[in-house]
Formats: sequence, C-alpha cells, structure tokens
Amino acid sequence: MNIYVKLAYTLLGLLIVINWGMLMGATMRKIGARMAGRHGIPFHQPWINLLKNFSTRTTITHGIMYYLGPVFRLSGGVGLFLFMPMVFTGAVDGPWTNFSFEGDLVLILYFQVFGMLGMALGAGEGGHPYSAMGIARGLAQHAAVELPLTLAIVSIAIQYDTLSIYKIVEAQQGSILNWVLFTNPFAAAAIILAMLGALGHSPFNLVKAPNEILIGPATEYEGTYLGFMMTAGAVIHVMEAVLFMNLVFGGANSWLELIVKSFLIYFWSVFVGMVFPRFKIEQSITWFFKVPFVLGVLAILMYSF
Repeated sequence: MNIYVKLAYTLLGLLIVINWGMLMGATMRKIGARMAGRHGIPFHQPWINLLKNFSTRTTITHGIMYYLGPVFRLSGGVGLFLFMPMVFTGAVDGPWTNFSFEGDLVLILYFQVFGMLGMALGAGEGGHPYSAMGIARGLAQHAAVELPLTLAIVSIAIQYDTLSIYKIVEAQQGSILNWVLFTNPFAAAAIILAMLGALGHSPFNLVKAPNEILIGPATEYEGTYLGFMMTAGAVIHVMEAVLFMNLVFGGANSWLELIVKSFLIYFWSVFVGMVFPRFKIEQSITWFFKVPFVLGVLAILMYSF
C-alpha cells in the first residue's frame, strides 16, 4: 500500500479511537452514576471539557519535565495505536493494520510503560507534597501487574511461535474456539485479571486515590496540559482494550466488532470497580502475586514442554 494512503488510514483510525475513547469514558461514568442513584454527566461532556482545556492557558511554572509528562503520556498512547493492528483484513499490509511489524508485541509492551514513566517524572517535578506517594504507588502496582501479564503474553508468543500481534490474531480466525480464551485458558485468565490493574479502576485506582488524598494529576495540571492528559486517557483506554482483544478474544474483523469487544473488555474493569472498594497498596501488590501470577506461570509451563 502507498505510504500516503497508509498514513491517511492511520490518521483516520486515530481520530476514531480518540472519539470512541471519550464516548466510552462518558458512558462508563454515566453507568456508574446511575448505579449510585445519580443522573450523571451528558454524553457530550468530554468534548466540552477538551475544548475548554485546550483554550485555557496556565501561568503555573515548574520544571521542564513537568510539562513533558502529559506529552509523554500522550506519546505512549499514540505509540500503542501506531504499531497495533486494529482490524484484521486478511492482508498484512491492510488499511487498518497501521505500522505493525514482526516483533511489534515487544514494542507495544514498552509503550505501555512509556506513558506511565513520563507521568511519574512529570509529577516528581510538580508542586504537590504527596506526588512522591502517588509515584511510589503507581510504579509498585504497575510492576506487580506487569509480571503475570508478561508471563501470559510470553506463553501466547510461545504457543504461536511469533511476536507479531497480527499473526496471533490471524491464528485465532475461523472459529470462536480458536481464541486464546479457549486454546490457552491459563494465559487468558491471567490477562483478564491483570487487565484490572492495567485499566486502573477500583480496587486498583491507587494513584488518584479518590476521597483519600488529592494526588491525582488533575490537581496540578490544568489548561492545555490537562487537555493532553484527557486525550491520552481516551486513546490509552481504547488501545489497552484492543491489545487484550487481539491477544485473547480473536481480534476484530470490522470497526463495529472492535467497538463492541473493546466496550465489553473495558466494562469488565468498570463493573469490578463498582463492586469492590479500593485496595491498599500492599493488598493490591499481594493480590497480583497470588492468582494472576500462578496462572501466568501455569501458562508458561503449559507450552514450554
């Protein structure tokens, strides 16, 4: 495919992802409000907030890394999108495969960490006295999440003898029984549990810690920087759901299928967050080193002999 045509499809796909991420976020907030007996925000509120923030300037001055934090966060989300095959079309160079390549699974795992590390550096240069607490919580929990998640992903790579996300999706075509959910249930279970921490809803929303201490990034960032963070959040939530969809649930053969599957995957974390209260940091880390870690080890052993 011509590089300019490929770039046009990629930019169109990014626009779809941003808008779907904001709509999905508004929908989840609406669901949470209704469960709490409230009306909730209007569905168009994220777009109003985004326009308002990008039209506002701030006079607060911190270090350079403070301003680069939201940029790193958005770069991590856009990086996930650029190298993630979105819709399976049967052709490696199809219109919605973006710039995926052999070995893109390793790069995707790096991009998952990139945005979080950028925000940690940015918060470290902020003026909030509890920023260090938020950084410590976030990085400690992220390490605990990544261990079972990486074990499960490695077992899938061993199972299909590839580090290409496209080829993993291709191997799951033909029948629902070909999904990793059924062919490698230990890896699927480890990923489904680990994604609760990756998506960051209760009981694993330790960085923002609502109603406890105001350490969330929104308490320090405003204006354009907060707008970058909102855009990054919309992209990252969709792309993490798409990653789990590609690895476990057979990928998507159309944008409609992608929207439905990513919604259900994201709703899983929201549902758990509505049922369970937030963990303490020691409870969160211990939880990931129990069942998800054991399932990840079993997934490795299943395809190592």
